[in-house]
Amino acid sequence: MRNKKIDLVIIDPQNDFMDDGSLPVPGARADMERVALMINKHHKSLNDIHVTLDSHRPIDVSHGSFWVDSNGNQPAPFSQITNQSIKDGIWTPRIHSLRDHVLKYTAFLEKGGKYTHTIWPDHCLIGSEGYAVDPVLFEATKEWAAQSVALVDFIVKGSDFRVEHFGALQAEMPMDDNPETQLNSRFLETLQKADQVLLVGEALSHCVRATVQQIVDNIGADHIKKLNLLLDCSTSIPAIPNVVDFPALTEAWLGDMKKLGLVLTDSQQFWV
Repeated sequence: MRNKKIDLVIIDPQNDFMDDGSLPVPGARADMERVALMINKHHKSLNDIHVTLDSHRPIDVSHGSFWVDSNGNQPAPFSQITNQSIKDGIWTPRIHSLRDHVLKYTAFLEKGGKYTHTIWPDHCLIGSEGYAVDPVLFEATKEWAAQSVALVDFIVKGSDFRVEHFGALQAEMPMDDNPETQLNSRFLETLQKADQVLLVGEALSHCVRATVQQIVDNIGADHIKKLNLLLDCSTSIPAIPNVVDFPALTEAWLGDMKKLGLVLTDSQQFWV
């Protein structure tokens, strides 16, 4: 392993996604403890550490405060807003000039059955305690940086309040007027230069899945076999009864990724 260039990608390891956060992933804190342990144990073998940061403002297309119904009520967390419901006037953006945009955006999401726009609890608000990296993991990355005389590569995503940005490489619908929502070619080229890439973070069913899918779609077929998803360091959001079973959907997706050559392993098996 010492002679290989191993990059670690940690996706959204922030307090709001931990077990007691505003959008909790049960088991996330234990995931981050395992990532921290791996960093401390194998710090000399890690060439680079990339940390993505979900970055939102209170007014955000995925937050209830962005929307209002005809009675002035905001949607509850986990509500789904369809393109048709906007056309029918059931839901309207509070910034009225964005109505055409949200019609285009929801149509884009629904095209091909990608998914229906979902409202999430306010999370990862820039500058808040929930925005910060899990403290145990942060200490491990800080120590790695000091020992390696290197910089942790922090990647901000999601700060354009008009679109969601689940994956680290680009927003769900890239915006022509904002390069930060478009394909992050710099990050992609960095991963292409690595011999092995370790992928961890939260949640497996959402931002991890979106990030991995974007990498697979853009990195080139010859590079997919060096992608290693550490399944003991990433957890899915639980199923929402009678709405959607996120873990089941994720398991099916993992099977597809394995067929393409992506390696499913864990934080111990990889180093054997």
